[in-house]
Amino acid sequence: MPHPVDVPHHPADLRHPVDQTLPPGKLLTSGLQHVAAMYAGVVAPPLVVGAGVGLSTADITFLMSASLFTAGLATLLQTLGIWKIGARLPFVNGVSFAGVAPMLAIAKSAAPGHALPVIYGSVIVAGVLGFALAPYFCRLIRFFPPVVTGSVITLIGISLLPVAINWAQGGNAQDPGYASTSNIALAAATLVIVLVLRRVLTGFLQQIAILIGMLLGTLVAVPLGKTDFGAIGQAGIIGFPTPFHFGAPEFSVAAIISMCVVMLVCMTESTADILALAKIVDKPADAAVLTAGIRADALGSAVSPLFNGFACSAFAQNIGLVAITKVRSRFVVAAGGGILVLLGLCPALASVIALVPQPVLGGAGLVLFGSVAASGVRTLADAGLDDGNNLLIVAASLGVGVIPVVSDTFYAHFDEHLRIILDSGISTGCLVAVVLNLAFNHLGRGGVPAVGESEQELGRPRQAAGAQVVEH
Repeated sequence: MPHPVDVPHHPADLRHPVDQTLPPGKLLTSGLQHVAAMYAGVVAPPLVVGAGVGLSTADITFLMSASLFTAGLATLLQTLGIWKIGARLPFVNGVSFAGVAPMLAIAKSAAPGHALPVIYGSVIVAGVLGFALAPYFCRLIRFFPPVVTGSVITLIGISLLPVAINWAQGGNAQDPGYASTSNIALAAATLVIVLVLRRVLTGFLQQIAILIGMLLGTLVAVPLGKTDFGAIGQAGIIGFPTPFHFGAPEFSVAAIISMCVVMLVCMTESTADILALAKIVDKPADAAVLTAGIRADALGSAVSPLFNGFACSAFAQNIGLVAITKVRSRFVVAAGGGILVLLGLCPALASVIALVPQPVLGGAGLVLFGSVAASGVRTLADAGLDDGNNLLIVAASLGVGVIPVVSDTFYAHFDEHLRIILDSGISTGCLVAVVLNLAFNHLGRGGVPAVGESEQELGRPRQAAGAQVVEH
């Protein structure tokens, strides 16, 4: 019998890398790396909302575990899929930051003790609405040629960089040690460790260089007193997120309208994220994939309140991890989803992940989020920027998109509901790019692309035709 190496090809090798599985060890460690990259983003919203509604420390911890559990369920739904639900891409879902400010506003207007039930009721309705709108919303794919997707992907990376910078400083501006030289030095050391590991390691170890870098960064933080082990002793071994722990959902029209707007923002960002990830893994997303992906977001959001979670959406930071590691298997992220479920069921395990100090996350985040922006730049290289119109589209969309990144008070005097959209540079930049692309490259030049265009035509920069008209 020939040695396995001599066997020409196993049928599984013919599958796209996205659909290939990895050995259990690689599957687990790569999945853990995804969890480490997005953990802080999952627990931050329940921390903020829990404190905002006046929950006790025990209830906030419960809220964090519930968010981890529901994020895991949503990630499994997104990666593995059922029926026409789930993009079946290496796509991580978690608690959306877009809903934090509206939920705090809802909490202020709700009767004492009813804030979370009202929030959960509005999230359920918004999730159902998003699920129903998904097939129609995803027809917008024809408005996302490279000049648009490249601008949006670049904005995703730029918008995330302040998060990494905040982590590098300590994560909490109220902390006396915030932005201390020791915090920044720890973040810098983690960044250097990750870069060195990427340079000297090979094979699978190179792929999990960020995970190893965060582990080494945490070890460096221990003698510096940057790691808090107290949470481990206080956490329970098992803790199931009891359904409707904070009360049955309540339905308020104003709260529902507010969260429906949030859902539309999440759908817009998820559309851009799916297109970005599909480009990175070399498996272009058509309207059916976008519809399935947004359905998973919406269904995950509708089900999350049952287990005391919040609205779910795509986590862009994990797109950067896929871009860096080149590990494209969706089953790796599914493993990460399974780990998130276990973390939600075992607060003690969740507290171990929480040992990673914020500055260490910041150092690794600079690489992760910067790589997303770099992927956008790479996409823009195919967008025909030698055409002045396309260059203008990119310039305007990036300019508008970075406004909330560089100034958190720019829209301070606008209506609070309108700010939900304006404060998301990804959403505003995407809207500007789509509108300008239509104005400069479609209107009066053959019209808007037809819904029935093929996947290849959808992916080809439509604006090239416009450039030819100018030349003639």
